[in-house]
Amino acid sequence: MDEDELDRRLPGWRELSDAVGRELIAWRQAHPRATLRQIEDAVYEAMQRLQARALQQVVLASGVADVAAQAVAERPRCPQCGGRLEPRGRQRRVLRPARQRLPLDVERSHTVCAPCGVGRLPPG
Repeated sequence: MDEDELDRRLPGWRELSDAVGRELIAWRQAHPRATLRQIEDAVYEAMQRLQARALQQVVLASGVADVAAQAVAERPRCPQCGGRLEPRGRQRRVLRPARQRLPLDVERSHTVCAPCGVGRLPPG
């Protein structure tokens, strides 16, 4: 993968990664006597921001993020009844993944299952 593809698939990744690195260097300079635990906490907090950005962008890059762009036969199915999910516009949601402290702000297709009427975001 070349740099242009990285910038296209994960916009802002390089800048955020550099900013996190600079932040950690500055933190260490400001805390020369930090314990291993304090260093670990600082690195963990900084990496959470980087992880949240990567997770958000990978989720948005998913082929199922835009159900309307998929052929009907390829659209996801309802986990309750197995019916095809139909697109109903886009919806902004704030998600809290299990292993991520920071919330993710994503805009994805909102879908409705025609047979059972349940509205949901598509999987993936």
